[in-house]
Amino acid sequence: MLSVFVPSEFTLKKAAATDLAALPEAAVWVDLVNPTVEEDRAVEKLAGIAVPTREDMQEIEISSRLYIENGARYMTATLMCQSDTDMPRTTAVTFILTGHRLVTVRYDLPKPFALVEAKLARSCAPTITGEQVLMELLDAVIDRCADILERCGAEIDEVSHDIFEPESERHGQAKRYSQILIAIGRKGDLTSKVRESLVSIGRLVTFLSAVVEGVKWSKDMREQLKTMQRDVSSLTDHASYLSNKITFVLDAMLGVVNLEQNNIIKLFSVMAVVLMPPTLIASIYGMNFKVMPELEWVHGYPMALIMMLIAAIVPYWIFKWKKWL
Repeated sequence: MLSVFVPSEFTLKKAAATDLAALPEAAVWVDLVNPTVEEDRAVEKLAGIAVPTREDMQEIEISSRLYIENGARYMTATLMCQSDTDMPRTTAVTFILTGHRLVTVRYDLPKPFALVEAKLARSCAPTITGEQVLMELLDAVIDRCADILERCGAEIDEVSHDIFEPESERHGQAKRYSQILIAIGRKGDLTSKVRESLVSIGRLVTFLSAVVEGVKWSKDMREQLKTMQRDVSSLTDHASYLSNKITFVLDAMLGVVNLEQNNIIKLFSVMAVVLMPPTLIASIYGMNFKVMPELEWVHGYPMALIMMLIAAIVPYWIFKWKKWL
């Protein structure tokens, strides 16, 4: 799918297959989503660039993600997708600045693109350039990462409260340890993906700041780039803090599980010790030897019961006195 934004018309139009041969020269933003070969060729003819393939975009070397070719600046970043679901993922998106036109290539639907499209459809200056559209996209991506981290931090706090709630509230309630562990794992996965996205955005912004030194960008745009660098740096630090907190919460959760298991094992051990003396007494008097002095004793049976009861109570009392229970 190919979308073309023409500021004079204030619209982001979807180009049909029949329109590929006549893409508007006034377009400042060309958005390629799962492009076909015909769409690639049409954009290459319009912008005079080589559109990277999906395999090229997935390269992890910096030299393959941030470079200049034939005057065009190629910048590939990793963005978040489906972050509001249980299966978040990342996708590579390439931003190409050639002249004052922006070409974006993507194979997924990151939410910031939809937000920027809606914003430009509502209000847009007729003199907007591809560089300004790029700044809008980067700003939306950074804001989206910040929102995800805020939500993730709040949910981690809820999980932490569930783990460290007072013992009086936990007593008698079945703890859903498996659900808590799954929640911790999902938050850790989401945080790591956001951090990966922030690192790639930080490299892109740094590269963009370096290449605009010889370009006539406005002072406001340069200041916006510096602000983005600070925001990305602070969000990366916050993502690292959340990762450490998730690790701590996971260790605490595993510690609580171990304590619960130890309490169960301790209970079984105490019961085994408490029942051992009565079992010994019952075993002695359950033997079938012919000569046993107590067999003819009238009070033998009640006395054996009393001895077994005392033999069970004494160990239990000792455990309580030692505070082992």
